[in-house]
Amino acid sequence: MIKALGITTVWSTDQERTLAFFTDKLGFEVRSDVPMGDMRWVTVGVPGQPHPEMAIMRTDGAGLDPESSQALTTLVTKGVLGAGAFTTDDCQGDHRRLKDKGVEFLQDPQERPYGTEAMFRDDNGNWYSLTQPREDGKLDMDQPFSC
Repeated sequence: MIKALGITTVWSTDQERTLAFFTDKLGFEVRSDVPMGDMRWVTVGVPGQPHPEMAIMRTDGAGLDPESSQALTTLVTKGVLGAGAFTTDDCQGDHRRLKDKGVEFLQDPQERPYGTEAMFRDDNGNWYSLTQPREDGKLDMDQPFSC
């Protein structure tokens, strides 16, 4: 039986730079950093939360053929791939803190039917939601919503 998501992938054009983004700007901790032949297995995670981990995978590695690698690199750097949604208990405060650290925001915090949400990019172009869920956990169907 499946119990939880353990590891998810974040595609990177520069593992070292992306590792610094997640640790220095977002405050994540390194969970593993292991050389494996011609690749490097690097995972990060939210301190105090064992799962999921985020595997920082190179777009020019991971057993990809050259054509797939180039296509993936193009999509990542173009900024069309969403990589996940992070939950916070203070969207406004985290938005200010991360912006002060140089994180690029695509959308400042806005009220949504499910809570308050901001959108940001990592150093590769992958985008993420930073969401503070509504306290009651319900959708506000009267709240206008557009993408």
